[in-house]
Amino acid sequence: MLAGAIGARNNNFRSTMRTSPLKANAHIVALRPATLDDVPAIEALIARSARTLAIKHYTQEQIEAALLGAWGVDTELIDDGTYFVGEASGSLVLCGGWSRRETRFGGDAYANRRSRLLDPTQEAARIRAFFVDPRWARLGLGSGLLARCEAEARAAGFGTAELVATLPGQRLYAKNGYHGSQRVSYALPGALAIDFVPMRRSL
Repeated sequence: MLAGAIGARNNNFRSTMRTSPLKANAHIVALRPATLDDVPAIEALIARSARTLAIKHYTQEQIEAALLGAWGVDTELIDDGTYFVGEASGSLVLCGGWSRRETRFGGDAYANRRSRLLDPTQEAARIRAFFVDPRWARLGLGSGLLARCEAEARAAGFGTAELVATLPGQRLYAKNGYHGSQRVSYALPGALAIDFVPMRRSL
């Protein structure tokens, strides 16, 4: 289906967030809904983040295999208006979002994506695909974006949020009230596997 057709179908679900600031020490990061034009820069940000920040937790082979689909841009989130990017000095330094769809993780190339809309009275909103530029890590940007996503999910009627955390990302979510410690192994291309941690919290 063409992106324009998808966008027309999902107009009722688009985020009401306009460009807004996040503070990172003395720097201001402009947060805004992502567009399809951002996809190449988001892909580059994800790769930059994963190859630097995940190397203490995963092998290089796991990281490269995950970048083929498990970590990537899900353009359905962009079409829904629930995926965001943070800009500073003309570059993307942060990305992440939330979803009212069944898919828990994975970009467009990931085979196990499901577009079914969730029932907010019975199911949890998804927190999806948070990545930060290594030079901007541990400055509070992830927590700031997470708070925005949770506020939007609450406004959409969700009482719970869940996510599938990477091992380096688990600390961020635990600090923000998410619970879960049991690792789950997921298959990757090349007969590899990778461990993630499902986590959940009430909103």
